[in-house]
Amino acid sequence: MDSQLKEIVCHFPEITGISEIKPLTSGLINQTYLVCTASPQQNDYVLQCINHYVFKDVALLQHNIECVTRHIRRKLEERNEPDIDRKVLRFLSTDNGTTYYFDGERYWRACVFIRNSRTLTEVNPEMAYLVGLKFGEFEAMLVDLDEPLGETIPDFHNMELRIRQLREAASLDSVGRKEKVASLIADIERDADEMCRAEQLYREGKLPKRVCHCDTKVSNMLFDADGKVLCVIDLDTVMPSFVFSDFGDFLRSAANTAPEDEPDLSKVHFDIDIFKSFAKGYIASAGSFLTPLEVEMLPYAVMLFPYMQAVRFLTDYLNGDVYYRTQYGEHNYVRTLAQYKLYQEVRKSESAMKAYIAGLI
Repeated sequence: MDSQLKEIVCHFPEITGISEIKPLTSGLINQTYLVCTASPQQNDYVLQCINHYVFKDVALLQHNIECVTRHIRRKLEERNEPDIDRKVLRFLSTDNGTTYYFDGERYWRACVFIRNSRTLTEVNPEMAYLVGLKFGEFEAMLVDLDEPLGETIPDFHNMELRIRQLREAASLDSVGRKEKVASLIADIERDADEMCRAEQLYREGKLPKRVCHCDTKVSNMLFDADGKVLCVIDLDTVMPSFVFSDFGDFLRSAANTAPEDEPDLSKVHFDIDIFKSFAKGYIASAGSFLTPLEVEMLPYAVMLFPYMQAVRFLTDYLNGDVYYRTQYGEHNYVRTLAQYKLYQEVRKSESAMKAYIAGLI
């Protein structure tokens, strides 16, 4: 057992009787370990090293998570929900009373491991419905949260900022790639005002921000052995945002018939059946609080996220591939084309999406 890890665990007094600490392979941002205890009657725990380069304000990060998990737990208790400890994460306090420990270089946190649970990666219509239902329920449970949350990644889904960054990168043309993508930039600019509509409506007081998960993937929820959803996990990006973040970002990946960096654009299509299933589940649970404008703009959300990702990939391409890890020289260019093709495919389905949502309402 790594003596350094064991010393870190000692700062979480609840954890006793450790038998093993082993790496967990899932997770791209934080280093994660499973802390196993000797007795079957004891809990096991998940120990994480928080990525301080991504999440710069760890106190704010943990404040958000504590507020959200505490509020959800209270809602479950009010509903007399059974087996609550398997339906909401519980983070441990350290010996100084916080839910994170700083070892002088890195920040650590621990939560109770939910036994007999699993994550899934496959998305089919049935699974999309369950995911939509759960993420809608997650937002609905937090709609009356009265403790203010901060942005753990400021301007994470701010389309106006992403357009400004693209324009700055094109203006600088630091690696001489602008000429190659000039027509693509022009295509993107043609829809820029429309895609920035959410920020404009927010300034006008017509569109609210909600507490959203902001990383809606099927792998960010736990399932029991029977395939029932237990709880939403990976709460680092929970923060105020438009509901479009949760609705659109899930469909950007789940309803894409190809990988986000597919070089053969003929393979990139929008799976309307995944959309319908996810929308049906989401509106069933989130419809209780969504405003008419939010519902009306859900198809906009589905268009927004491949458009935004195309802008981000293209910006990085123009800047010389300094943000996203690339596997070959033109990787970000290929990603841009694939995401922009998905955006175009989603636009073709706009009227069908609107009709389907109208039918649900």
